[in-house]
Amino acid sequence: MPLSRLASLYGVATSYAPSPGRDVPVPESTVVAALAALGVDASTPGAVRRALAVREAEDRERLLPPTVVCWGTGSAGQAEALHRLPPGTRLRVTTEQGETRAETTGLPPGVHRLDAEAADGRRAEAQLIVAPERAPAPHARTYGLLVQLYSLLSARSWGMGDLGDLAELASWAGRDLGAGFLQVNPLHAALPGTPSDPSPYRPSTRRFPDPVHLRIEDIPEYAQLRGEQRAAAEELLRRAAALREGVLGEGELIDRDAVRELKEQALALVAAVPQGPGRRAAYCDYLALEGRALEDHATFCAFAEVHGSNWRGWPEELRDPRSTGTGRLRGELRDRVDFHCLLAWLTDCQLAAAQRAAREAGMAVGLVHDLAVGVHPSGSDTWAQQRYFAEGMSIGAPPDAFNARGQDWGLPPWRPDRLAESGYAPYRHLLRALLRHAGALRIDHVMGLFRLWWVPAGQPPTEGTYVRYDAEAMLAVLLLEAHRADALVIGEDLGTVEDGVRETLQRRGVLGTSVLWFERDYRGSGRPLAPEEWRADCLATATTHDLPPTAARLSGDHVRLRRELGLDGPESGGTTGHGDEAGPPAAAAPAAPPEPAAGATDPDSTTDADSEARADEEAQEAEATEVAQWLAVFARLGLLPAGAGDEEDEIRAVHRYLRRTPARLVGVWLPDAVGDRRPQNVPGTSDAYPNWRLPIADDQGRPVTLEELAASSRLYSLIDVFRSPEASPGPRSVPPDARVL
Repeated sequence: MPLSRLASLYGVATSYAPSPGRDVPVPESTVVAALAALGVDASTPGAVRRALAVREAEDRERLLPPTVVCWGTGSAGQAEALHRLPPGTRLRVTTEQGETRAETTGLPPGVHRLDAEAADGRRAEAQLIVAPERAPAPHARTYGLLVQLYSLLSARSWGMGDLGDLAELASWAGRDLGAGFLQVNPLHAALPGTPSDPSPYRPSTRRFPDPVHLRIEDIPEYAQLRGEQRAAAEELLRRAAALREGVLGEGELIDRDAVRELKEQALALVAAVPQGPGRRAAYCDYLALEGRALEDHATFCAFAEVHGSNWRGWPEELRDPRSTGTGRLRGELRDRVDFHCLLAWLTDCQLAAAQRAAREAGMAVGLVHDLAVGVHPSGSDTWAQQRYFAEGMSIGAPPDAFNARGQDWGLPPWRPDRLAESGYAPYRHLLRALLRHAGALRIDHVMGLFRLWWVPAGQPPTEGTYVRYDAEAMLAVLLLEAHRADALVIGEDLGTVEDGVRETLQRRGVLGTSVLWFERDYRGSGRPLAPEEWRADCLATATTHDLPPTAARLSGDHVRLRRELGLDGPESGGTTGHGDEAGPPAAAAPAAPPEPAAGATDPDSTTDADSEARADEEAQEAEATEVAQWLAVFARLGLLPAGAGDEEDEIRAVHRYLRRTPARLVGVWLPDAVGDRRPQNVPGTSDAYPNWRLPIADDQGRPVTLEELAASSRLYSLIDVFRSPEASPGPRSVPPDARVL
């Protein structure tokens, strides 16, 4: 059919497979809407024929695609597009360094310009991405800590964890614990205004960090406050201490808006202090480095103070970042624009200090930053980069065995065609900024480099479709920037993963993510995988921010919590903060519901309450059975010396097992070290549960400070798992001279 052919040419799927052997057609209206978001009119049969004719003619005449990828410097990595060029085509490459060459082999890694001229006179220009064949690899096996920074309060925090706390944690964990890395949640700037969205996976921009994470007292100009300004700062410190005490001592939730309000007042005082010549020069260097992108972000923040954070509701002339009206108001608000530029720089400086502290403490990797899968539809990125986003679409997930309704994450997707035309410039600059102060980068929903589920506005997620991206180009850009930064890449590849994706990522050196509870032989016995059967190229962990802490998993508390919240079934098919899959592969889904127990009452004769109670009981039993299977495995391997029933030793056994796997990186969820039972996020909830607003707590729910963590015997007992001499399939988790406490 012409519509199917047209959709295929633009990477829009007309069907999808929610499980092996099952193919579901996509509604025609969805295909038409997705094409419209790509600038293609397919609203009538005639429009489809015209669009198809235009696209096929373009493909016949085009010498080169907008972006060409070469892997490595040899002839083996040459792009297929180059092999398809007509005989006699002349090539000219202008490298990033300004050199001109007539060959595409032997080029340095980078983004170069490629000009082609065919013998018949046709010409073409493309961006040529020359990327290393693999991402940097870990130099040795190591373990590290996983933490949501906001949840880590210290005696100096202003009501939530900050970059000073991060630097302190890195210094202690590297020196005293022998940890090799420290993974944090996305630190992207949130949408301005109140009430703010607490989810770190729904930011205003992914390129610039959020100043709410600043440690105010660590800014050099703060120490120079005098007189009334010093008195005002001291009053803000007093109010900040009250916020901190409310969270740590009075059971209050983390209130980012209150923290932000205090910090912005303090930053206004700091901004009025003249910078020394060296500091001023460093700030000017940052402004030059970030250029227009930073000015756009700062302009958005300044405009939001006047007109609100939803730019689609601004006066029409301000909705265009390049309009005369925008330029005029930017000039009028120059002081506020400069203020927000300064805040971005100060935050960047403290990020650099945290990574420096990690490396000076002996961490082999240091900070692992997290790249969210998308941005808020009303945020800074969608205003400043409008042409790169697909209007009227949001990304999500299709229906599957665990969620028959599908998911809509409310995040607008990038347009693959516009990315290719730009040589993936927005993506390159984003990655470069995030990797500047990182030893590794975690890519949330890494499958999105290959395809994303687009949901038309106003339609349910069940009526979405997959749209493909040029995965080769997306990976080439990712590996190029990781190579420039000498940083590892970790892909979050949990949930439904298309065939071939994990293999491609592994071939390119992108580490995967393996969560213990989901590592089973789904194609065979269904039993837990033996440790030696795990993949080596991964970050192995017991849990994530979207899953129950290990203590809750072992006790069944997470099932009870979901029942109290009115959620159906276990969390294993759940979602992340943006709705990402966080469970076993689709192939693992049960083919049929469990058989009723012998003598059970006919379901048709029971009440809804009885049915719900039975479903809850079955879920509890299923989870208990799963945990019992794992505990039996631990006991059989000699990893559970205290026997079942000792929660602390069971948690240690989980991590002893992780250490037995060949995983290059092993992550310890920091709350697990003190027995925290509360998840940071319960997918599928909003107001019913305080997602993203809980401090780290002990097994009794009492908040624990960074200082108390550093004195916790329970924490050191868990960390000793990685410092003991017991055999493991790879190099030692920590250097042989690491101090044992």
